[in-house]
Amino acid sequence: MLKLKLMLGFWLASLTRKLKNNFYLYLALLFSLVILLDAGVFHVGQNMRDKAFDLMVKNRIFKPSADPQIVIIDINEASLAAMSKEYGRWPWPRQVVGELVEAIQQQQPAAIVFDIVFSDADIYNPDSDSYFNTVISDCQHCFFPLLRLDESQDRQSQLQYAHIPGLVAAADADRQATFAAIPPYFKGAWKAGHLGTHNVYPDNDGVVRQYRMRHQDRGWTLPALPLVIANAQNPISQDTPDEMLLNWRGKPFTYHYVSFSDVYTDLTSAHPKLGKAMFKDKIVIIGSTAPALFDIKPTAMDKQFPGVEILATALDNALHQDYLKVWRGKLPYILLSLLLVWLTTLAFYFKLDRDRFNGIFTGSQIGLLVLSYLAINLLHTYLDLAAPIFWAVAYFGVAKIYALATDRALQRWLAFGLTADSAELEVLIMPIAIESSETLGDAVMKRIRREIEQACQAPTQIDILTGTQSGIWGLFGEMVMVSWQYAPETTYREAARQDALQLSAQLQQRIDQLQLPGSPVVRDALHQGRIANQTSSLAAQWRLLFAQALIQLEMATLDNTVAQHHNLLEKDA
Repeated sequence: MLKLKLMLGFWLASLTRKLKNNFYLYLALLFSLVILLDAGVFHVGQNMRDKAFDLMVKNRIFKPSADPQIVIIDINEASLAAMSKEYGRWPWPRQVVGELVEAIQQQQPAAIVFDIVFSDADIYNPDSDSYFNTVISDCQHCFFPLLRLDESQDRQSQLQYAHIPGLVAAADADRQATFAAIPPYFKGAWKAGHLGTHNVYPDNDGVVRQYRMRHQDRGWTLPALPLVIANAQNPISQDTPDEMLLNWRGKPFTYHYVSFSDVYTDLTSAHPKLGKAMFKDKIVIIGSTAPALFDIKPTAMDKQFPGVEILATALDNALHQDYLKVWRGKLPYILLSLLLVWLTTLAFYFKLDRDRFNGIFTGSQIGLLVLSYLAINLLHTYLDLAAPIFWAVAYFGVAKIYALATDRALQRWLAFGLTADSAELEVLIMPIAIESSETLGDAVMKRIRREIEQACQAPTQIDILTGTQSGIWGLFGEMVMVSWQYAPETTYREAARQDALQLSAQLQQRIDQLQLPGSPVVRDALHQGRIANQTSSLAAQWRLLFAQALIQLEMATLDNTVAQHHNLLEKDA
């Protein structure tokens, strides 16, 4: 385990020394590639944006109120149970619905909207169907849905766009174009400006967040039912987007609901008790929240949201033109993500003050989230910043770990088992004398130091003495002191010694490769000693070790010189 820990420490030390600050550039390039791949293939960022949007929109402080003009007549479970005694389970004879429409019309509503597709004839009640068709034929404020089917079925369909009354066609529209859809069976519903789609398309995660207000196909524009109804009330802006991000009014059942059975029973009775003007100037939507009729969908607001209320919300948004605006798409996502990542990269690369940068980065990310939250509360605008912030934070986290890993204290902890409360440490000192016919300046000595750093695998302390110093220090010339500090254990000791011997063996060759002025020659020696963890004598202990190492270096040189002299004398003799 200890050896594995040492290997990991050596690898980290070697890696960080080779990469230095270029690591941040390589990391930024990697993140840039990931962001581009995500935008085009994986869509992880899109899912994050959706989750962030859901969280913000669900927890808004300021949100618009539901339009009191909209009333939903609900075919709920209570209505199914109450009506089943006389009319059986759903679907009821269409005459029932026709009678309700007749009664509501007497109160002069602004619109009667069906969120029900009457797709087939009731072959067992033809008279009931005929009655219903007559009622809706006379109704000038009734609106009916048309269910758009998958485009892959368009060629098999015989329904043409030109068959739908009131559709807008471009000059180059395909007049024979067919499309797959389920229109109302009753011809009384086929009126210009009274038909529209009520399809709800969830996002990739199955959650409904937007409403398709127009289907564009081969030169034809098929409007959605909310758009048709809103235009019938007051012509609205043509800028309403085809894909409208819904500005939710609240949780399910925010709108005014009344039970179908209650309304039907009362309005068709001899003495109605409900107000005679209950539906006057109202937009009445007839739909269902009964789970048995399967019109419940997950939305950004709730996992179970009535489909009829999604329609009401889209209509409300269209009427008031207060749908949510959002700056979204691949290009903004990519540009903003890259901007945040590369700004963070520059801060690490140029070594901005860490504490100050940490504060700025954290504050900026929180500030962006707060800005996004304020915008969706006050401006009906969603600033899509979640994914770019995620990438910036992810980059910051990795870069921060790297920065910490290169920190000397952490390196020691990782590699040589030293802690602040160690009783003593062992030190291996290598003094390196660099002898040159020319004085080597600071820049050259930094190159030498860099070369030594790269040669060492283990964490080391490297100090430089230059020959420009005056007095007694000038006698040392250009010198580098390399030291390994470790816990006094055999494993650490052997690792440090092997690292030192490897450096010694490569040293002259590495210096030669630098092609320094004066062709320097290097001399080195190794000295091992211990330092007791006593604050009062630490400096003295270090000075002693330093002096012993220098003496060892010079004695080794002197011994070599004497040996060479004896060799010459023997040779002369």
